[in-house]
Amino acid sequence: MVKVEAGNGQLTHRQILAVLSGLMIGMFLAALDQTIVGTSIRTIADDLQGLSLQAWATTAYLITSTISTPIYGKLSDIYGRRPFYLAAITIFVVGSLACTFSTSMYELAAFRALQGLGAGGLMSLAFTIIADMMPPRERAKYQGYFLAVFGTSSVLGPVIGGFLAGTDTILGITGWRWVFLVNVPIGFIALAVVWRVLRLPHEAHDHRVDYWGALFLTMGIVPLLIVAEQGREWGWGSVGSVSCYVIGLVGVVLFIWVESKMGDEALIPLKLFRTSTFTMIIIAGFVVGIGMFGGISMIPQYLQIVKGHTPTEAGLLMIPMTLGIMVGSIMSGQITSRTGRYKIFPIIGTALMVVAMFLFQTVDVDSSIWQPTIYMTIFGFGLGNCMQTLTIAAQNAVPTRDLGVATASATFFRQMGGTVGVAVFLSILFSTVPDSIKDAFTRIVPTPEFQAALKDPAVLGNPVNKPVLDALQGGGGNAGVLQDSSFLQQVDPRLARPFLEGFAESIDAVFLTGAFVMVVAFVTTFFIKEIPLRTTTSDNLDSVPHV
Repeated sequence: MVKVEAGNGQLTHRQILAVLSGLMIGMFLAALDQTIVGTSIRTIADDLQGLSLQAWATTAYLITSTISTPIYGKLSDIYGRRPFYLAAITIFVVGSLACTFSTSMYELAAFRALQGLGAGGLMSLAFTIIADMMPPRERAKYQGYFLAVFGTSSVLGPVIGGFLAGTDTILGITGWRWVFLVNVPIGFIALAVVWRVLRLPHEAHDHRVDYWGALFLTMGIVPLLIVAEQGREWGWGSVGSVSCYVIGLVGVVLFIWVESKMGDEALIPLKLFRTSTFTMIIIAGFVVGIGMFGGISMIPQYLQIVKGHTPTEAGLLMIPMTLGIMVGSIMSGQITSRTGRYKIFPIIGTALMVVAMFLFQTVDVDSSIWQPTIYMTIFGFGLGNCMQTLTIAAQNAVPTRDLGVATASATFFRQMGGTVGVAVFLSILFSTVPDSIKDAFTRIVPTPEFQAALKDPAVLGNPVNKPVLDALQGGGGNAGVLQDSSFLQQVDPRLARPFLEGFAESIDAVFLTGAFVMVVAFVTTFFIKEIPLRTTTSDNLDSVPHV
């Protein structure tokens, strides 16, 4: 068993690897879930008759993981890291098991919310524990281990998710339910390893737990995220939307007021934002999160719905993006470790993500697969330059005693951005798809190819074409595609064309929106004032210059 004297800077390489083994399994659990669901959510939503409701399952998970992240950070600062890391794994496993029993998209969303409560602690606490053990400059060298985990899960996740979603049943259980069930044995392994190797001594302190801050943070975030997702359907000026605005605004104001009163014991201490470097890193991370999660959520939609690839094929096709993330992260980490400088990497990363998203909005139904493959690689490489660099920079910008809340805050705002990105981007997609499909029908129905399909006895006599034929008789509707899109791969290709073009046009609009969002992130990175990375874990940085 390895005992770690947090912050003493005397750990051997072997001791560090022993602790890393436990942390990496926990991170693998969280990272795998993020990627395994992406390629399977379309199949899950089709099976549960709620394709247009998939945003609920995604954002419910992100909401609870986002809100719980700073809570884990603060409580771990008070009581120690180990018990909360174990609790996070346990909650995540219970939530995963519950997801396998879902019978509707709303049930799945509720169980994903429970799962997210555990996920909120898995990533942020792992990075905080590493920050306890080694200084920022040394920490960059160990990024490779975490990136190996992230990269492995990013490669395996889409492929496994696609395979499971594409299998009818496994051991008598519907294939896609194994997407969540697979977390259970991995979770038990993670619990056993973490229990064995992770021993971080903790000095008890007098404390107050910021329960009111947590309550008002929830009150501020949840209504705003709900209206971000549902605003287009409700109407941005509807009673429901206005109610969400008011409740969210009141919650945010009360949260800031409570945090100012709680001082150092606040959930997110406001003193952290006195450092302009930390503030700009948080803003950049938030905007990068919008583009990152929002953009990534669109790629499987394009590959599966527009290009007609199976979930497994879509997972394999996303490997170039994963490789781009790994190469970008390892390269930036190694250079940062050697030089102690980091500002250039978020600038390069956000610039590449802007380019990739502008390129993505040019793809259509007839685009060759090499185009999105190249664009994914560029996007991934850019993202790799941003991810861990911003986290290490945020940790370096605060005194070591605030590592927990600083890491949690950086993770919180990045995930908050991701939650907003997924909610808004999927809302844009599914609110514009009906009109895009209708316009596509107007263009395509008069063409000779489509008219020939309508006169083909084989087409008229095939029951799989009935949804499209019925929609045509009704003036050209969406044929229930927003609830179940699986028929698009079965109907005559000539009849499917308007639906595919409609989806492609709406997805392009989302990528264009994401490109402009990433321009904001790119500009923000220039305002980050670089503080050279520390080479010790001591608290000689009470210290951090308030630049």
